[in-house]
Amino acid sequence: MKCRICGKKAVVCLSHHKLALCKEHYPQWFKRQVLKAISEFKMFSKNERILVAVSGGKDSLSLWKVLVELGYKVVAFHIDLGISGFSEKARQVCEEFARTIGSPLIVYSVKENFGFTIEEVVKKLRRKDYCSVCGTFKRYIMNRFAVERNFSAVATGHNLDDESAQLLSNVLRWDLGYLGRQFPVLPKSEGFAKKVKPFAFLTEKEIVSYAVISKIPFFDEPCPYAREATSPVYKRALAMLEHEMPGTKLRFYKQFLKSAKPLFEKEAKKEVKLEKCEVCGMLTSAKVCSVCRIVEKVKNAESRKDRVS
Repeated sequence: MKCRICGKKAVVCLSHHKLALCKEHYPQWFKRQVLKAISEFKMFSKNERILVAVSGGKDSLSLWKVLVELGYKVVAFHIDLGISGFSEKARQVCEEFARTIGSPLIVYSVKENFGFTIEEVVKKLRRKDYCSVCGTFKRYIMNRFAVERNFSAVATGHNLDDESAQLLSNVLRWDLGYLGRQFPVLPKSEGFAKKVKPFAFLTEKEIVSYAVISKIPFFDEPCPYAREATSPVYKRALAMLEHEMPGTKLRFYKQFLKSAKPLFEKEAKKEVKLEKCEVCGMLTSAKVCSVCRIVEKVKNAESRKDRVS
């Protein structure tokens, strides 16, 4: 198959777009899709400071590179979770990539800031919901960092596969609150930074293709605790539909945003009384936020262990 633009040999074929492109023109097309999403949903401008969450994987490093090349003011932010045999490798990938593209990177160590790693939290509290604990800490850390340092938005590498899988999960559970909030942009509000997803309309295949063509040395090892995650189940179901009917994921997500989301917005806009956490001062629906409650439980567990020993 030949590139639609120049006639050279195509390296990427996108059946749902009825498009084939060579290694020269595919990155250009990819960046235009990102610009289109940023513009259409008014995510941010080139005068604003953007905090880009980077894990070391293909999505976040590709997003970081694209935004830098498009001329946005970005600072990458990596959270070192302290997972044995995993976090150190991911951190090194991010640090090396920062040097390669000449862009600033901030590394936040959970161990240095909280006194323990996420892995230690799960073990000390004997919790099995590792992904839930990890997600709670990551959202808290990124939001607090962005708010306290006045970043205009936090950009994440969530892609169309992620968004359509989350949408399917929310629909099957009829989680009205989440359905009302599922959008490429979550606006800034008191105590919460603006959250944006510039890759929301790009598939995992499209992002992998961009990363490979651009020779991005991304970290490809799965988290050793990711076995409990349910999103792969929904992704496999949607992948089967996509194989039979190319474009299913994009139509599913776009039609939801256009036709269904407005029906759930009232639910999302229901006022939840928020107050400052008595410990850290961040806004929460309880007297003490979930992160501070976990920290207190870890301290209590350590105290009991010391008394026994």
